[in-house]
Amino acid sequence: MTAALLPVTVVVPTRNEGKNLEACLGRLGAFAAVWVVDSRSTDDTREIAERNGARWIDFDWSGEFPKKRNWVLMTDPPVTPWVLFLDADERVTDAFVAEVRKTLADKVASAVDGFWLNYENHFMGRILRHGVPQRKLAMLRVGAGFYERIEDRRWSNLDMEVHEHPVLEGGVGEISAPITHLDYRGIDHYVARHDAYASWEAKRYADLQERGDAAWAALTPRQRTKYRNLARWWFAPTYFLGTYVLKLGFLDGGAGFHHAILKMIYFYQIRLKIVSDRRSERAGSGAIFPVPGD
Repeated sequence: MTAALLPVTVVVPTRNEGKNLEACLGRLGAFAAVWVVDSRSTDDTREIAERNGARWIDFDWSGEFPKKRNWVLMTDPPVTPWVLFLDADERVTDAFVAEVRKTLADKVASAVDGFWLNYENHFMGRILRHGVPQRKLAMLRVGAGFYERIEDRRWSNLDMEVHEHPVLEGGVGEISAPITHLDYRGIDHYVARHDAYASWEAKRYADLQERGDAAWAALTPRQRTKYRNLARWWFAPTYFLGTYVLKLGFLDGGAGFHHAILKMIYFYQIRLKIVSDRRSERAGSGAIFPVPGD
């Protein structure tokens, strides 16, 4: 007897994801609907999506709110009760699908509006079993909320919510079986993507300083800790020590070391962008804007 389709629409945001998309879509046969929301790809992303039976949706970002995920939720919400946002370099596993099926059939699902998802992260040909685990609130009840609104004025080329978190009306649960995170686009893409992330984080830091107490009050405790210390010289090396030593990243061998080093560089890069932006402001206005550790 064939199992019923899961009452979940999987939304896969894309832009030139031809190297990853086939492996992602090929694992989604258990879900009621699969949508690919694309930002004008120039490779074979569309051909792959259509070959795998996914609904194709074009997206053009204005440079302001909303970005891709909120745009879907606001303008074309799924008709299924649940939506799963899945990146093209992520693949669901049989264990994940089985746990989602069991969880949604349980009464506990009626009491929550979202689920934290866990990820098995691959880097340079190895599974990272240690370090800081990857975790996202990426499966949501349709209509229960949106990703947080941040007035991003094209701070980077990121047209999809990466650092923004869902703000939901009700509680959240967790799916413990991990999703596989495996990007086939190589180290150059990883570095370029994190450079864009660093630019966004530096602009977000400056925006919080400008907006003041009300903006800080809206952050989660973890976000407040990060943004209060992001510009300090010790934040990046402390992150390295935390993930590589305290979280046992060294047990992942060379891949664990390289991953921890690149994350440290990423956080230090954010700091340098903050310092550089503030110095440019000083030069332009003559005012003094102190940066911690500058």
